[in-house]
Amino acid sequence: MKIGILSRNAKLYSTRRLVEAAQARGHDTKVVDVLRCYMNITSSKPAVYYKSRGVKEVLKFDAVIPRIGASVTTYGTAVLRQFEVGNVYSVNESVAIARSRDKLRAHQLLARKHVGMPITGYANRADATEDLIEFVGGAPLVVKVLSSTQGKGVLLAATDKAAESLINAFRDLQTDFLVQEFIKDAGGADIRCFVIGDKVIAAMQRTAKEGEFRSNLHMGGTAKLIKLTPAERALAVKAAKVMGLDLAGVDIIRSGHGPLVLEVNSSPGLEGIENATGKDIAGAIIEYIEKDVKNGPNKLVGKG
Repeated sequence: MKIGILSRNAKLYSTRRLVEAAQARGHDTKVVDVLRCYMNITSSKPAVYYKSRGVKEVLKFDAVIPRIGASVTTYGTAVLRQFEVGNVYSVNESVAIARSRDKLRAHQLLARKHVGMPITGYANRADATEDLIEFVGGAPLVVKVLSSTQGKGVLLAATDKAAESLINAFRDLQTDFLVQEFIKDAGGADIRCFVIGDKVIAAMQRTAKEGEFRSNLHMGGTAKLIKLTPAERALAVKAAKVMGLDLAGVDIIRSGHGPLVLEVNSSPGLEGIENATGKDIAGAIIEYIEKDVKNGPNKLVGKG
């Protein structure tokens, strides 16, 4: 197959590993910066054009792997939709990526399907602040900016007064945010489940560094191999399916009342999970695409 990897940086670990894995299995690959793409949006001859170093070409792929960063979600998913219009297979489709990137929408969709999550509140009015704090059981609590990634914009309020000040500060900045229950039982750790299709193929426990509650590796957290319970595996797969993602990093947390989903990531990084587990995750992704592409492209188009 001819596979396009939609990534802004060919030197990133995840991008390099996908290229290596695809080429090792005999596929022709090309890394494409979505911001260098432009489109002819017609029903008779849909096309995605690409210009690099002054050279223009029409991109023709059998399959694409979207590695679209959060900062370019809108344009990146537009480019991906254009590939879908041309019946190009994508391991994750544009509509699924868009819904998973919208944290509020994602939480509402997960709640609708009865997926366990920390108690979460959302409001616009200033006079709802006390109610938001009460919804999640009071401080300590977590305030999450809706546009946050890699743990940035996720803050812990230790007291109700601190929570009120933080919420009001974000509201003054006209920043959308969620207020969420703080799970003390987790002890500063969460679990990244790497889902492909209907299976969790790898999992790692991430633990926050001393003095930090966020376990993200980008924030100095550490990772190690962990064995999941059947309930945790089922929860991770269900969360990915609710989002419509065939490839996902599902972050869960262990609590006194069972596993809870924190977030569903449509472009999970490979470096941490491959290093922690020793598994060839990139190879598993390419193998899945080889099998799934036979089912036909655009599995989700028009469904959300």
